[in-house]
Amino acid sequence: MILNEAIEARHSVRAYKELPLTEDVVKVLDEQITVLNREGNLHIQLILNETKAFQGTMAKYGKFRNVGNYIVMAGKKADDLDERVGYYGEHLVLFAQTLGLNTCWVGLSYSKVPGTYVLDEGEKIACYIALGYGETQGVGHKIKTVEQVSNASDVTPSWFRKGVEAALLAPTAVNQQKFSFEYVGMKNSRHLVHAKKGFSVIGYTQMDLGIAKYHFEIGAGKENFEWI
Repeated sequence: MILNEAIEARHSVRAYKELPLTEDVVKVLDEQITVLNREGNLHIQLILNETKAFQGTMAKYGKFRNVGNYIVMAGKKADDLDERVGYYGEHLVLFAQTLGLNTCWVGLSYSKVPGTYVLDEGEKIACYIALGYGETQGVGHKIKTVEQVSNASDVTPSWFRKGVEAALLAPTAVNQQKFSFEYVGMKNSRHLVHAKKGFSVIGYTQMDLGIAKYHFEIGAGKENFEWI
C-alpha cells in the first residue's frame, strides 16, 4: 500500500483485537519514530502492551476498547508544537496503515500512566494515537467540498485540487475540518500555497492543520509548490 492508498483506506478505529504487534512491525515503527523525532524536533514514544491508559471513564465514553498499544505525541512547549505534532503524527498514522494497522487520534479520552513515558525538561504531551489491529477498518464520514475549503477553480493547477481532496480525507477533531488552502500564484518560478486554520471552540485546529498539510503534500506532490 502506498501513501495515496493509505489516505483512502484510513479511518479512525476505536476498538481493537487483542493481538500484540509483531516484532517486525515494532522494529519499523521504532525506526520511523526515530526519524520523525529528529525531523520534527519531537519526543514521540511508542508504548506497547499497556492497557491502563484507555480504561478510564473518558475512554469508555469515547467507546475505546482493547487499546493496548499507543503513541505518545510529545515535544518541547512551543507556539508551533501542535502543528508539528499533527504533521509528523500523521506520517505515523499513514505509515501504520501501510503496515496493516489501524489508528485513532486521541485528544482527551486517555489517562497519563506514570512510568510509561518520559518527558524531558520543558516538554508536554499534546495527544495520544491509539494503535493496533482493528476489529473493523472503520467508516468514512461526511466531508466538506473542495470549494468550501479552498479557492480551487478551472484556472488553478490540477495538482492543487488533488491536494485539497487529499486534505479533506485527513482526520480532524470531531470531523470539524476547520482549515483552508489558497493557491496564491507563482514567484521565482515556484507555485505558492497558503494553508490556514479556522476557529473552533473545540480546539485542536492547529494540530488538525498539520495533519491536513501532510495529506495535501501527498495529494499535490510536495515538489510542485512551496508553503507560505
